[in-house]
Amino acid sequence: MARDYYGLLGVGRDASDQELKRAYRKLARELHPDVNPDEAAQTRFKEVSAAYEVLSDPEKRRIVDMGGDPLDGGGGGAGGFSGAGFGGGLGDVFEAFFGGMSGAAGGGARKPRGRVQPGADSLVRTRLSLAECAVGVTKHLTVDTAILCDLCQGAGTNGNSSPVRCETCGGAGEVQSVQRSFLGQVLTSRPCPTCRGAGETIPDPCHKCGGDGRVRARREIAAPVPAGVANGMRVRLAAQGEVGPGGGHAGDLYVEIVEQPHDVFVRDGDDLHCTVRVPMVDAALGTTVVIDTIMDGPTELTIGPGTQPGEISVLRGHGMPRLRSSARGDLMAHLDIVVPSRLDSKQTDLLRKYKGLRVKDKAEVMSAQSEHNSGLFARLRASFSGR
Repeated sequence: MARDYYGLLGVGRDASDQELKRAYRKLARELHPDVNPDEAAQTRFKEVSAAYEVLSDPEKRRIVDMGGDPLDGGGGGAGGFSGAGFGGGLGDVFEAFFGGMSGAAGGGARKPRGRVQPGADSLVRTRLSLAECAVGVTKHLTVDTAILCDLCQGAGTNGNSSPVRCETCGGAGEVQSVQRSFLGQVLTSRPCPTCRGAGETIPDPCHKCGGDGRVRARREIAAPVPAGVANGMRVRLAAQGEVGPGGGHAGDLYVEIVEQPHDVFVRDGDDLHCTVRVPMVDAALGTTVVIDTIMDGPTELTIGPGTQPGEISVLRGHGMPRLRSSARGDLMAHLDIVVPSRLDSKQTDLLRKYKGLRVKDKAEVMSAQSEHNSGLFARLRASFSGR
C-alpha cells in the first residue's frame, strides 16, 4: 500500500511548493535529533524527510498523485535522503533549523561581540530598624565589586600596545564546523575558544587586570533609603554595580531592605499595631494612655468608659508614611482588659458591694447568634485560619 506522503507533512494534495517547504521546516525544527533526542521523534523525522524529498520532486510527486509509491523500488527512501528538496544548498538546510541565523542562510555573518560588555547588576542587603524605615536614612555600605582598572583605564592593554585580530576565527568571534546528519552536512557555529567571541586578542595585556579592563575592589557606597520602605523592597542605585569586561558600562546596585522586628509595634503595610493592657477599673471608668509612637514621640490615647475586651482604639495618621507620599497609615491599639487575679480582703469587700449595686449583672451563657458572640466567633475563625 502506498504511503500517505501528504499526511506525513500534514498538507493537502493541492499544497504548493512553498506550503510543502513551510510544513517540512516546521516539523524539522520539532523532530531533528539535535533538538529532540526521543527515538520515536527520530523515526518520524526520517519519515517526514522522505515525504518532503518525494513531494518536492515533480516526477516523484506525479507518481504519488497517480496512486503509486516512488520509493517502493528502492530509489532513495529515508536512508538515502540527501537534501530534502533544498536543492543541495547547505544554506537552505541550515535555515530550516536555525531560522536563517547563519551567513549561509542569507543573513550575513554574525558580528563579533567585542571586548567591551556591560557590567552585571549587584545586590546587597541592609538591616533597618522600624524607625529608620519610617523616616528614611542614608546607609553607608561596603561592597566587593569590579571597578575600572586605573592602570589601563579599561583598555586591557599594556602601555601603548593594542588588541589584534584573532588568528583562530579571523576576527569573526566564532568558529564553524560541519557535521553529518540525516540532512547531509549541517553547519554549526560556536564562540571562538581563543578570543571567547570578542574577535580580537591582546598579545601584551595589562599587568594589573590581565587584559580584563577591570579589577576586584572593596568600595564604600552611601545609599539613600527613602521614608516608607518595607521589608523586601529594593532601592536601585544606577551604575553602582560591577564595571563590565573591557571597561564596559557599570550595572546597577540594588539594596534590599531587611526590616528588623520592633519590640512594641507590628507593621501591616502602612499601619502599625500594638497591644495596650488596661486594668479592669480603667476600662470601666475610662482613662488615657501615653504611647511612645515611632515618628511623633509620646502621644495620648483616650480609652472611653465601658471599654470592652478586644476593642481597638485608632490613632489616625500615626502609622508609617506611604512611600513617595505625604499620607500616613494609622496606629491600631488592641485593648487587653486585665482582670486582677488576686484581691485582698478590702478589695474583695468593695467589689461585692459593687456587685450588690449591679443586681442585673450576672454570668450567663449567650446565644451564638448574639451580636457579641458573632464578633467573637469571627475573631476565633480568623485566628484558626491563620495557623
